Amino acid sequence: MISPEQITGLILAGGRAQRMGGIDKGLILFRNAPLIESTITRLKSQVGPILINANRNITKYAVYGYPVIMDDTPDFSGPLAGFSAGLKACKTQYLLSSPCDSPLLPLDLAASLANEMAQGDYQLVYASSKEADGKVWAQPVFCLMRANLQDSLEAFLQKGDLKIDRWFKELRCSTVVFDNIQAFTNVNTPEELKALEELIA
Repeated sequence: MISPEQITGLILAGGRAQRMGGIDKGLILFRNAPLIESTITRLKSQVGPILINANRNITKYAVYGYPVIMDDTPDFSGPLAGFSAGLKACKTQYLLSSPCDSPLLPLDLAASLANEMAQGDYQLVYASSKEADGKVWAQPVFCLMRANLQDSLEAFLQKGDLKIDRWFKELRCSTVVFDNIQAFTNVNTPEELKALEELIA
């Protein structure tokens, strides 16, 4: 069994948020509080330490009391750059990543991914969601990885590749399918933010 204390939570808040007009997504108000607060609330009971990966507004994120780590590259290189920063700072055996803009993330995310990790000799387990019509979608930014994957990821990034699914193909991976499709709803535009608030209301 993998316990929550063995898992560091990594909240990804380092993106450009171009579809949001460049506003820092984690700080956008959702139900009168910054989006990242919903993510922290749902994640903190599932993991031990928490890290926030951000590339701007560092002092605003630091208010939450968790270490704020920046990408090594200054050009907003996407989630893999966040993973890399997280792995370098991780002091537990496992790292669980979640974006800052999915305020309904599953409350059993860590436990479900950890259970699958313990079942097989996997290096990484990611979430997938199932639509009402049965179609399954990968949700790769929600993943549990072994903390010893730093060398593998660095070698991959040095090739100039930033595609998350291509790195996963180099690893022993599995996925867990979650039936609640709304759990992975993320906010990319002001319209999506409004729709999500209405959905919860």
